[in-house]
Amino acid sequence: MQIQSAFAAGVQGLQAAQSGLTQATVDVAQASVSPASSTSTDTSSAVASVSSPDTTNALVSAMASERQGEASVNVLQRASDTLGSIIDIEV
Repeated sequence: MQIQSAFAAGVQGLQAAQSGLTQATVDVAQASVSPASSTSTDTSSAVASVSSPDTTNALVSAMASERQGEASVNVLQRASDTLGSIIDIEV
């Protein structure tokens, strides 16, 4: 039955969105802490800016994860509606 795979895809999408959002928030936190904790020498600030994640990319990733979560919720809602329709037809 294909409905189970739709539910599985929705749940898997939600888990991936949560994981992506978690990573994006960690990247934003690291980017905001790194400049404050670096020393004032030119070489250490250059190394810190190269090694720290880009805040803009992390925020874009967070928004993409949010959209992925919304799409996954829509998949779950449609699968639930479809299953409800099948049950109504059978009963």
